Amino acid sequence: MNILYNFIKIFFHLINIVVIIFYLYPGSILGWLLYGDLAIQPNLTADFLKISSNHFYVFSLLTFSGIIAYYQSKKINFILKYLLSISILLEFFHFIIPKRSFQLEDLVGNFFGFILVYLLYKVWKIIIKKKRK
Repeated sequence: MNILYNFIKIFFHLINIVVIIFYLYPGSILGWLLYGDLAIQPNLTADFLKISSNHFYVFSLLTFSGIIAYYQSKKINFILKYLLSISILLEFFHFIIPKRSFQLEDLVGNFFGFILVYLLYKVWKIIIKKKRK
């Protein structure tokens, strides 16, 4: 179990680093890898309700892996505050990064990706507490 727990923590930290690099790089790394063009931003799926689906998926995965990695740790509240902060801050950095632009749809996708997983985590905690009683 300890090996799995360590793997999940490493996975979370690696995803975190990759997300930060992808967000702060001036241009689209995925566009360059897939199409050979830094100016093209590929979409995994169509956006929904003025929310960037790519950003929603990324922050859902990042938040889920962070919660799984730290849910039994005293650091969980710090991790949750950190994830909420970067979901907002990384998009605001696009104001100053060349070849990137701030988009409200991306910010909303980041935020809702975090919020959905956070709310599911809170519901899960409530269910676990009720089962223990």
